[in-house]
Amino acid sequence: MPTSTARVLALLEILQGGGLRTVPDLAARLGVDERTVRRYVGHLLDLGVPVDAVRGRHGGYRLAPGYRMPPLMFTEEEALAVSLGLLAGRRAGLFASDVAASESAAAKLRRVLPRRLGQRLEALLETVGFTERPRPAAAPEAEVLLELAEAARHQRPVALTYSDRRGRGSDRTVLPYGLVGHSGRWYLTAADQGAAGQTAGGGEVRTFRLDRIVALSVRSGSFDVPAGFDPVATVLDSIARTPWAHEVVVRVRADLPHIHRHLPAAIATATPIATGGDGADGADGDSGWVRVRLSAERLEWIPAVLAAVDRPFVIERPAALRDLVRALARRLDAHATAGEGDVPRT
Repeated sequence: MPTSTARVLALLEILQGGGLRTVPDLAARLGVDERTVRRYVGHLLDLGVPVDAVRGRHGGYRLAPGYRMPPLMFTEEEALAVSLGLLAGRRAGLFASDVAASESAAAKLRRVLPRRLGQRLEALLETVGFTERPRPAAAPEAEVLLELAEAARHQRPVALTYSDRRGRGSDRTVLPYGLVGHSGRWYLTAADQGAAGQTAGGGEVRTFRLDRIVALSVRSGSFDVPAGFDPVATVLDSIARTPWAHEVVVRVRADLPHIHRHLPAAIATATPIATGGDGADGADGDSGWVRVRLSAERLEWIPAVLAAVDRPFVIERPAALRDLVRALARRLDAHATAGEGDVPRT
């Protein structure tokens, strides 16, 4: 559902179309009651927009004759930054609304820009290409994102109704620590106090997907965010630990930066382990050993990643992964030793 700010702007758009608009008509078009329409008109007046009220049976509201919204004064660099920001946000799937909202915003921007600058931006947007594919969005309602942002900023508890990945619903009271956008989704990091109605005061830190929040309400009270808390790291670790069909544990002789180049934190957790005593003593001068843990629905893609890591490794579990690695090694060996006569000549 649109926010009140969005509806105020929508009201201004309608009034800019010209003519007298009755209160019932405006209420129907905005999806609110007539009292709310009058409140939105008050917001416009507070912003300096001259809205005339016409009284009587056929009265309503209209903009003062001759009023026009002032043009946006952007430099070319500023206009480019805004346009590319809208495009990048849409491709990343991070807009908390449907695609039409970002396209509408971009169209409004181009309409108020000087003609030459608008044409140059259109040329860029029509010819630009990206190496990364657009990510499908699972966007939450804009109101959910904004309310949680305010609650996190002012450290207010939130009661929410949440549906987990199996579709099971629950009512929770959480202490919102931060919001994170990742791979086309928005996440909330929060201390989960369990059943709604409990008093503020800690709880297990959990990650919630915003598109699975069915309803929420901000409660009274306050809390403190733990010192040094990192919402991004918390979300990545939570995603990496999500249970799937297979729990994979592998020891790799490599440093953490090398591991993370091939297995980012959102996919796997990597923890240095003590040397010695388990065949991982690092006596040959290589880096120490790291224990890598990840969850996977399928194992077939993991051997190729381990090959790309290109460091000694020991598979702790599952045993089925060892067979897949051996099978990949045999295929690579067969490809590498193929006879000259098997290779097509150009």
